[in-house]
Amino acid sequence: MPSLAKSLFATVLISATALSPIAASAETILGALSKAYQNNSSLNSARAGVRVTDEGVAIAKSGYRPVITGSADVGYASRHLNGSNTGTRLTTGSFGVSINQMLFDGFQTKNNVAAAEAQVKASVESLRNTEENTLFNAASAYMDVIHDRQVAVLTEQNLQFLTEQARAARSRFEVGEGTRTDVAQADASRSEAVAQLSAARAQALASAATYRQIVGDEPGKLKAASPLAKLLPRSLDAAIEIAATEHPAILSTEHLVDAAAFQVKSQEGALLPQLSASASVSDDYSKNSPETLTSQNGTTRSANIGATLTIPIYSGGRTSALVRQSKESLSQARIEVDVSRDQVRQAVTSAWTQYTSAQESVAANRQVIAAAQLALNGVIEERNVGQRTTLDVLNAQNDVISAKINLATSERDVVVASYAILSAMGRLSVERLALNVVKYKPEEHYRAVKDKWIGLRTPDGR
Repeated sequence: MPSLAKSLFATVLISATALSPIAASAETILGALSKAYQNNSSLNSARAGVRVTDEGVAIAKSGYRPVITGSADVGYASRHLNGSNTGTRLTTGSFGVSINQMLFDGFQTKNNVAAAEAQVKASVESLRNTEENTLFNAASAYMDVIHDRQVAVLTEQNLQFLTEQARAARSRFEVGEGTRTDVAQADASRSEAVAQLSAARAQALASAATYRQIVGDEPGKLKAASPLAKLLPRSLDAAIEIAATEHPAILSTEHLVDAAAFQVKSQEGALLPQLSASASVSDDYSKNSPETLTSQNGTTRSANIGATLTIPIYSGGRTSALVRQSKESLSQARIEVDVSRDQVRQAVTSAWTQYTSAQESVAANRQVIAAAQLALNGVIEERNVGQRTTLDVLNAQNDVISAKINLATSERDVVVASYAILSAMGRLSVERLALNVVKYKPEEHYRAVKDKWIGLRTPDGR
């Protein structure tokens, strides 16, 4: 009994959640997307990855700056003559500072900086792509919860109907108006509905768990959502054209091509002469023991400045291999642009066809429901006068429930496909959806670190 009570309570809870009037506290799909934009852990991880990439520019720019090092050396030596208590004790020390500055490195630093900046641009576009994917996943999860709750409610209503049909079949059999076959068919349909209800509840709970993972909050009362028809272009060709120029996945790969091209130039720079300058100042200190008559104590200061010219002649083939490798990487990056374009085009086409198909399915399923409900009512009346069997009623009821579930699925698909089109076009953004959130701006962190000379703390204080 306790498990049965718990099961009935879960049924009532799902039914109340899906069928109750929308309260003021009901969550909207845009509210869910706003939460996902702020709370999604995968999206926050992607933002951290962009901040990691930002530091690559500061690392590359360090090649323009001097390297300053300090050194210190202290030594002690003791020597005694055989059979004598006298000897020599010497204390020495050396302290100095040196500065090394690269004057010309074959334009390697210049190209490394340009490559790092292109990498940052690519990572920003990749982050924008991740944001759009997260918003789409949140919209899909939102609609899945609504859909699966509706299916659970419809399945529960079907179970209630079949329970009543089984009771009626048994009553007719007891008064001699039905057959044992009618009772068995009704009981079998009811048992199947129990299994279907259990599966529908499990699916509703699984969808809620997915929603919690993506949005970062439990799904409470969810308000019905509408497709983004006003934000969509008029035709598939227009959508493909927009996606080809605006989708962040394509823009990211194009920036990676730039980065790879600069890497080629950087590797080729290793074949050019390199010129560096250096300067150093040091103090050498020595002190002999007092009993040494020839002691020489004091400090010697020395300073030097110079330049070094290095001309590469042969490096065992390593430099040439690195140049060839970077050129192949550039070739691969260019191919990846075509791959991204093909993937985006396919995504736009698939989403568009799903959207139009789902719209037609909604209209068709509404007509099916009306016809199936009318047929069910007629079959019940005919069964009551002996012209139809219990199996006919069960089949008609199954048609009604299937049509209602198909309608719920089509309504879900229309909304999800509209978000999919916008995402495939590269326009599923915070600005276009007018989400009530503070937009994350990766350029703020970039500006804070790209020219930083020194400091261990990150811009957020860590």
